[in-house]
Amino acid sequence: MFSSEIVPLWDFLQEQQVPVVTPWPGTTFLDTRGGDKGTDDLGDDEWLWRTVIGDTVHTSGAAEAMIDEAGIEQMGILSATSAGEEGWTRQFVNWYESLGGEIVEVVSAQGGQSSYQSQLDRLFENDFEAWALSFALEDATTIIRNWDEGGYGRQLLMEDGLRDPGLIDAVGDVAEGAWIAAGSTEGPNFESFLPKFRDAGDASLHPWGVAAYDATNVIALAIHHAGETSHDAIQQSLGDVARGGGTTVTTFAEGKEALDNGEEINYEGAVTNVDFTPHGNVWGDVAVDRVTPDGFENEFTIGADKLQAEIDDY
Repeated sequence: MFSSEIVPLWDFLQEQQVPVVTPWPGTTFLDTRGGDKGTDDLGDDEWLWRTVIGDTVHTSGAAEAMIDEAGIEQMGILSATSAGEEGWTRQFVNWYESLGGEIVEVVSAQGGQSSYQSQLDRLFENDFEAWALSFALEDATTIIRNWDEGGYGRQLLMEDGLRDPGLIDAVGDVAEGAWIAAGSTEGPNFESFLPKFRDAGDASLHPWGVAAYDATNVIALAIHHAGETSHDAIQQSLGDVARGGGTTVTTFAEGKEALDNGEEINYEGAVTNVDFTPHGNVWGDVAVDRVTPDGFENEFTIGADKLQAEIDDY
């Protein structure tokens, strides 16, 4: 389930009392909603868990990257008016300004336009060192072509949803050198996951796909740990198989064997360590990648520990 479905369906999902583990939603709505609240009492549970880091984490990492790593103190932003992109922009502005940076101008525009030249003209009338782009892929490619044609220059930072092979195919040459800050795909178990993924077929690798692998393993291990398939038993087992303590396992097969031997287990994921917070969230590193005509290359990574120390409730 995506953010756009979860938010309007939240009350309905709570009424069903069925555990949902999803690798997709970044919405800040879930920062303090979901999980089991760290208790054994089902009465305070909120039934939704996610195996991908939320927008709060990677926008914080993006702001850290611009201020601490790049030394950029003034930025402009071109943002879509859709809920996801507007949410990214709002969070990034909050973090960037809290670190001492200045957002000189935010220009908003509706998607679906054939050209964004006028919005770029308005944004680049201002004096800043770098600019951020928060649009869906199709519109972002139009904007990047307009930006290149207009010769505006300055460092470009793109929101995490644009870390997509389609961006490289469409504008990899003209966007060369731009940055994208997104949840790192490379968690504790990534090195053992990757060859299995490659052997399975030819598919693009992105954080949400790796998080789906973690979600599948966690659900399967929770069912085996519970010994039954009732909603309540699975809900109460999700934290038990992933939060730390017990034998570390990295696959369902390893976990099943340990559980059958009477051991407690701690699933370590391919994209994060899957140590669920009381709200059912996970922490992870934020990778800042550079766009090249051939793909994305890592510039640097902001560690989860640093971000965790700065985010109060998640």
